[in-house]
Parts: sequence; C-alpha cells; structure tokens
Amino acid sequence: MPSINLTIQAAPAAACAPELADGPWDFDAVPGYGPGSSMTDVIPVGSPRQGELPAEYREASDAELHDRIRAAKQTLGDRVVILGHFYQRDEVVQHADFVGDSFQLANAAQTVPDAEAIVFCGVHFMAETADILAREGQSVILPNLAAGCSMADMADEDSVEDCWAQLMALYGDEPDAEGRASIIPVTYMNSSAALKAFCGRHGGVVCTSSNAETVLADAFERGQRVLFFPDQHLGRNTAKRLGVPLESMPMWNPRTPLGGNTAEELRDARVILWHGFCSVHKRFTTAQIDQARAEHPGVRVIVHPECPMDVVDAADEAGSTDYIRRAVAAATEPTTFAIGTEVNMVNRLAAEHPQHTIFCLDPVICPCSTMYRIHPGYLAWVLEELVAGRVVNRIRVDDAVASHARVALDRMLALRPVPAAV
Repeated sequence: MPSINLTIQAAPAAACAPELADGPWDFDAVPGYGPGSSMTDVIPVGSPRQGELPAEYREASDAELHDRIRAAKQTLGDRVVILGHFYQRDEVVQHADFVGDSFQLANAAQTVPDAEAIVFCGVHFMAETADILAREGQSVILPNLAAGCSMADMADEDSVEDCWAQLMALYGDEPDAEGRASIIPVTYMNSSAALKAFCGRHGGVVCTSSNAETVLADAFERGQRVLFFPDQHLGRNTAKRLGVPLESMPMWNPRTPLGGNTAEELRDARVILWHGFCSVHKRFTTAQIDQARAEHPGVRVIVHPECPMDVVDAADEAGSTDYIRRAVAAATEPTTFAIGTEVNMVNRLAAEHPQHTIFCLDPVICPCSTMYRIHPGYLAWVLEELVAGRVVNRIRVDDAVASHARVALDRMLALRPVPAAV
C-alpha cells in the first residue's frame, strides 16, 4: 500500500489541503500549523518557528535523503536513537529505532542511556517530555521546530493559572471532612511542560489516553472535583465511563469569567472540562460510522477517545493508539475495520495486516498538520549536523519546570494500569 505522502503527491485534490503535496519547508516562514487537520486553528503568538532548511535537503530526491539518513545513522551508531510517533509519515517511520505513542517513546528513550542524542520525530510537547525524562547530558532534538500541537496550544500556562485562581476563590483550598482537596488538576500528556509542572505543584497528575480512566478514578478519591485539560473529549468520554453525568461536566472557556459558567454550576461540578480538542479526531462523525456500517456489514468500528462523545458512543470500541494497534493485531479471522484516528497510522495498519480490510473513517486524506511538518529532509539535516559535531533544534525544559513536571509524571506512573484487553 503506498504511503499517504505518495498518495497525496499523486493526487493532491484527494487531500483536505492540496498544499500537503508541497514540501513542509514552504510553510516554515508562515505563521500557522500548516496544511492538514489543524490548518484553521489559531496558533499562539510566539510559537516556535523553524529556520530555513538548507537547499541541499529541500532539493534532494527521496532516494538520496534515505541514503543520507542511513549513512548518518551508521556513522553515529549507538550515539543516537530515533523515535517515531505512530502518526508520522512512513518515509520517516522507516528510519525509527522505536515506534509508539508519545509516552511509550519517551520511556523507550530511557532504555538507551548511552545515546548522546534523542531525535524525536513527533511534536513539541513530546520532545519536552523526553527531555524531562532524559538522563543528564542527553540532547533531545525535534527535526522541525514548527511541529507543535494545536490541542496542546489551546491551554496555555497563563490561562490555566487564571482559571485556577478563579476556582480557588470559589472553592477555597481547605479539604473536606474526608480529607479530599477541593479540586485536582489533571493534564493530558498532550500539553506543555509548563502545564505538567503546574499539575506537579498543585497535587495534580498527567494522564495518557491509555490510563485516563485510572488517573481520573484516583483523582476522585483524592479530590472533590477535577479540572481536566486540554482535551475536552477525552475528559468527557472518560468521566462518562466512570458514571459522571453530563450535567456535572461544565466546559471552561478561558476567554470568559468563570469559564462561561455560573458559580452554582461550578460548585455542582465533578469534572471541569477545558475548551480544547484534537483537530484530527474532531473530523470523525457518526455519519461516517453509519456509512461504514451500510457499506461494510459486520464492520468493526474502533475510534480514539479524543473523538467527540457521540462518535465514541456510536463506535464498537474506543481506545488509545496502542489499543487500536493491538486490537487489529489480535484479530485472528479476516476482519473489516473502520478506524477513527490519524490516517498515517490507519494506512500503516492496513499495509501490515493485508488479511484484514482496514480503512479510515474519514474519507478525506487529512493528516495531522504538525506531525506532517517532520520530513526526511529535516531528519537527514539534524543527523548530518550530529555527524559534524553540531546539535541543532535542541529542546530544553528549564530545570525548575522539569522538576515539577516529573512529580506529575511520577504520580501517573504509579497509577499505570494493565493494558486493556482487546
């Protein structure tokens, strides 16, 4: 099965943005997330920008870039480890030493303590997490600094601090008769290091899509309420599975006083959801599921829990990227799968499991805008710079921020559940 990139190159009109057929360096000088699922999201002022990629990498053929990457890897040997997220294009993933979700990759990097450099082919918050967990002296490199995350950017430190101040003024900081805090902050892994540190300072915790239910259940034992950010859909779907009624989950809009809620609504809340979302998973609809069922009787529909609640409810199953991968691998009989997650991963699963019929619920090729900013040209560049003794695009988290963020990450690790059965 051809890669998504090759498909777009051959038929740009099949994609949500024909500009995806261009090199990502064409967008490095332009503010924004670039073409793809997040192209209409508003990017914060001051977001990282990528300098111009040297012409030799922009003009090289795919074959030449792959040869240069392999040669650089061979020269560097154990001095470098390359991490590739599930959502990366195949042209990048083929060079990865480890492939997985953001936290799997951050942990994978810790299994190679002798590596001097960790090249994280993902997005900015992932590289930050890897830097927090890396040993002293290791450099974490993001091949394209413009590979951010629109969801992570929807909750910034100032807005969350302001929200917290308003909630503390409303709830107070005294525990109840059972010793539970008035509110516990929970941030999704898809957030900045600063927000992970915020949770570390305020008794909060980080969660992933794999362990969100475990983390939220623990937060309810320690607190009367939870502030969940930045992804409203993961928070809502998880809390609903734990029996929290929808009327007890008000949304917090950071642009309005009390998040657009009344004091009474907030006092009655169990989970306060931040007004954030993933633009990839927001594209999936119940109409797409209906069409899949009509065209493929007996289809097995699996979606990511970042999808809207009605989509998760209409699907047969919902789970993390790793859950989806394991579900497909565990199917012993030829099965038709309709999958609601990023198209690069779906396409790769289809190629790896030809005994099954696997397709993306979204009929339009619309990859993650920011993951797509990582291109073999950038990978070749950062590796050859390492060969020359230069570290470029290093991601550094301030020591104080990293210390508090690690507290929140350690709380999560202590709650890690056994992977869900598939």
